[in-house]
Amino acid sequence: MSGGADLVLHNNLKVLRKQAGLSQAELAGLVGTSRNTISSIETGQFSPTAKLALILCTALNVKFEELFYF
Repeated sequence: MSGGADLVLHNNLKVLRKQAGLSQAELAGLVGTSRNTISSIETGQFSPTAKLALILCTALNVKFEELFYF
């Protein structure tokens, strides 16, 4: 990309997690990560790996485009 601009990946994780009726801890347990990681993804402090992103999509039964956007 020109100008050194970074691409920022935003997410709907908190909304989709709540729609699924899951706490951060419950989702973390389903996907094999910590509650802190889920919290950090929800607040935009951490971008998940591609593998974790796909696992989150599977756990929430949503498409990648529903969970993440630019």
